[in-house]
Amino acid sequence: MAHMAQNQASRKKGKKVTIENFYGGSTQGKEENEEEIQKNSEHASQNGNYQQALEDLKLELIQKMETWKEKWEKEISCLTDKNAQLEKELEASNRRADKAEKQIQSLMTRIKHLEESEMIKQQESIKQTQTINELEENIKYLTEKVTDLENRGRRENLRIIGLPEKPEVNNKLDFILEEIIKENCPHVLEQGGKIEIERIHRTPSILNPQKTTPRNVIAKFKSFQVKEKILQEAKKRSFRYKGAPIRITHDLAANTLRDRKAWNTIFRKARELGLQPRINYPAKLTIYFQGKVWAFNKIEDFQAFAKKRPELCGKFDIQAQKARET
Repeated sequence: MAHMAQNQASRKKGKKVTIENFYGGSTQGKEENEEEIQKNSEHASQNGNYQQALEDLKLELIQKMETWKEKWEKEISCLTDKNAQLEKELEASNRRADKAEKQIQSLMTRIKHLEESEMIKQQESIKQTQTINELEENIKYLTEKVTDLENRGRRENLRIIGLPEKPEVNNKLDFILEEIIKENCPHVLEQGGKIEIERIHRTPSILNPQKTTPRNVIAKFKSFQVKEKILQEAKKRSFRYKGAPIRITHDLAANTLRDRKAWNTIFRKARELGLQPRINYPAKLTIYFQGKVWAFNKIEDFQAFAKKRPELCGKFDIQAQKARET
């Protein structure tokens, strides 16, 4: 074996191996053989150290791998726990989401029911409004009908305003009326100088001591024609009783009197402007303007008419006139 190693070393150095060299035939050969043997020993020693270093490195790697394995296992266990926690949280979140969705659905259902209920209420309200409007129209129609019937029932009546409130007058109102007619329009008297009166009385029936003006007198004639003659004469001139001024007018229903009274401010202003105003039955204002007779059933209609005419615009402001009068 030593000879074979020596031979291989000689080949590596490029020297020729001879029998003398191989068997130590010369001194030089022997020295060279010894050097080769020493070098081979050193190489063997170095190889042993390399083997030991490799074993140590392998052991160190094994230890580090064990350490890394423990760390990875811990990391994997931690990640597994976190994953399980996240799954639990996700499941809880899903439950909350399902609960919220159910609540939303419930709220949507309630809102839908409320909207339907509100729509039904609106429809009912519309129907009620229509019914109320119809009832108001019917009430208005019936009120106008009753007022018209009441006025027709008073067509033979006259209202005497300003007759003194005295016992001697109140006890013989029928004779007082005849004296008024004789004094102001004697040609209206029937044959024999008398007027047929169905009844005559004060209104209201009870005297209010707080009022200073005398109560009105209502006279119902048997003849409508006679009543109309007296009324036409009263429109032509101012009537008097024993020198004191009195007024004779239609006896109308309270609603009609109220409607006529609403024209008072406009009536006075129209008379100042020379428009020849008149209040016709039941409560219609007529004026004479620009060669024509104009009739108005409502104050709003007259105000709209006046605003469109420069000659009348601004002269019939009822609120301003009432403020000035106050």
